[in-house]
Amino acid sequence: MLAAPDTQAIDLPTFHSVIDLPYTLTPGRATGTFLAEIGNRKIVGSHFASGKIIAPAEDFSPDDGEDVQTFVEVPHTGVLEGYTKVNNDVIGLIQLDGCDNEFAHIILADFETLAVGTRVEAVWADGVENSILAIKGFRPAPETPIGKVLPLGKPANPIEVIPYAMKLDYEHAYGPYYGRMFDEIREFGRIMGVRTSNGDDALLPPRERDDITHKRTGTWKACEDTGTIRGCSIINLEFIGQTRPPPYVYAEIVLDGASTRLIHMIDAESIQWAKDNVRPGSRVRAIWTKGERTGSLRDIERFELIDG
Repeated sequence: MLAAPDTQAIDLPTFHSVIDLPYTLTPGRATGTFLAEIGNRKIVGSHFASGKIIAPAEDFSPDDGEDVQTFVEVPHTGVLEGYTKVNNDVIGLIQLDGCDNEFAHIILADFETLAVGTRVEAVWADGVENSILAIKGFRPAPETPIGKVLPLGKPANPIEVIPYAMKLDYEHAYGPYYGRMFDEIREFGRIMGVRTSNGDDALLPPRERDDITHKRTGTWKACEDTGTIRGCSIINLEFIGQTRPPPYVYAEIVLDGASTRLIHMIDAESIQWAKDNVRPGSRVRAIWTKGERTGSLRDIERFELIDG
């Protein structure tokens, strides 16, 4: 019987991790038109039945929800209505001439030299299209005349889809419980949990407190790499982030000796095969990857069905 881990402050290494989420953004008609025209150095606004003009363009009136009446080209000039400093950038709220709202963007000036009411004008970036960053920022322009709102004429076709991505790099500290579990997987190819506070069944992943009793968990216990499916879903569609091609089964498995569910995958010959063979109560075993283990659940390649 292995002792419970020391939970006092210890210096464990962190592990670099990345959350990488690519996706497609559908901007809609108004924003799509704004983005299509901004590369032409035109700022597109929406003209509503109430007479209000909003920029950037919006599909619906912020006052009464009415559809946009027409798109217009608004001036590149305006008045600074407010500003703040974020890191090394000055972010301002600009009321473009002829508009009834404020337009947020970078102000190309020192914070200390600015004042509410300052006249500003857009500075355009070279070679940038379909992005608000086609406007590099706004600079003070006290002598610039007040601009006029103009008809847009025949607007460009709106941008329908924009490829986009979010990426977050971070350092992850496993701590003494997850750290021990992953170390055991890497070094010995075994899955370790901790006993409940009042029984012999193991909790996976291991944790300091029992979820039911809220008492300190017990000693370490090695679980079998066989178990029983308690819940499952057949995956038959492709999506970003998959680690294997469909079809396959997403399964919640209670390993022998454990009381909580481990989530993993079961390969499927076909959707029909999965429907006929995989269900709650099915017995499975882990198929470990060949070669050097890395210390993660990916060291288990998959689970497969077994008899009995």
